[in-house]
Amino acid sequence: MLGYRVPAPDQAMLVSGGKARRRDTPFRVVTGHGAFVLPFFRKTRFLSLALDEAEVTEVCVTQQGISLTARAVIAFKVRNDEEGIVAAAQRFLSDQSQMSVLTGRIFAGHLRSIIGSMTVEQIVRERQILADQVLDASKTEMAKIGLAVDSVQIQSIDDMQSGYIEAMAAPHRAAVVREAKIAQARADQAAAEATQESARRQAEYARQTSIVQAEYDAEIERARAQSAQAGPLSAATAQREVVDAQAELAERTAALREQQLVAEVVRPAEAEAERVRILARAEAERMRIQAEVAAAHDRVALDRMLIDQLPMIVAEAARSLSGANVTVLNGAEGLSEVTAGLVGQGLTVYETVRRSLAGGRPDDGTRPSPHPRAHAVNGSTGS
Repeated sequence: MLGYRVPAPDQAMLVSGGKARRRDTPFRVVTGHGAFVLPFFRKTRFLSLALDEAEVTEVCVTQQGISLTARAVIAFKVRNDEEGIVAAAQRFLSDQSQMSVLTGRIFAGHLRSIIGSMTVEQIVRERQILADQVLDASKTEMAKIGLAVDSVQIQSIDDMQSGYIEAMAAPHRAAVVREAKIAQARADQAAAEATQESARRQAEYARQTSIVQAEYDAEIERARAQSAQAGPLSAATAQREVVDAQAELAERTAALREQQLVAEVVRPAEAEAERVRILARAEAERMRIQAEVAAAHDRVALDRMLIDQLPMIVAEAARSLSGANVTVLNGAEGLSEVTAGLVGQGLTVYETVRRSLAGGRPDDGTRPSPHPRAHAVNGSTGS
């Protein structure tokens, strides 16, 4: 779009020629977004905010007066705040490569100063302390020019072939060599012991192998002997097992035959006997019932015959009394008693005849006894 400018993510856009937002800045700073720039009346420039580095190689003199060559690398960039961007733009916008040059000079001065206050031993052994002190000492100056330091690394320290650092390292080197020789001797001793142990283990292994081989051979011989004896023994065992199996089979066969006999003979015989007993009881009961029925029929026939003859018996009794001298004392009532007596005598005769025909069976209580008044009448008559 005409007049619309956008800076890169690692750039700051500086717009000059217009009214700045702040009175202490000669131009407007735009980062992270675009802005309209009026053509011909406004001018835009870009300042890099990317990370940059500066290398420093400086000859320094220690506290002991020994000259050393120190090499360091400084990583820096323009500060992200608007004040730092304005300070860096005012100093380096026309030639941004000068930022690394000036940074190297600043750190070289601080490096000489701090190394001058330290011994060689401290510098060699405590490089990180040296780097931290140089960084702390340069922060104020770097902030003034709008730059920020991310890290400082001391790459090397050289005594310029004076031999001091080498001499300083000689005792340590000798100690290291001595420790290395001792370690080598220990390693050789351990190797010899390992070799002896390996030989001992091999001998022990050979001895154990021979023992195992002997036991194995003995076991083979025992197995062969047992195998030679196993034939007759196995045959005898098999024969005994066959006999046992046959005996068990015979027992099972006998038990099965017994069960078959019980099922085929005993159970049917018992059932037949029970059937005969039931039929006999039924036949006896039938005969008893038939006898009772016949006896009852005979009694009924006899009773009917006697009843049919009863009028004749009474008539004969009356005829026998027709020539008798009978005196009736109480009129019609007395005559009734006489008549009743005749009837009673007829009934008595009937009962006697019935008993004689029935074979002298006792009276079952079903026939009436003679009328009492018949006895009374008979008692009152004369011969």
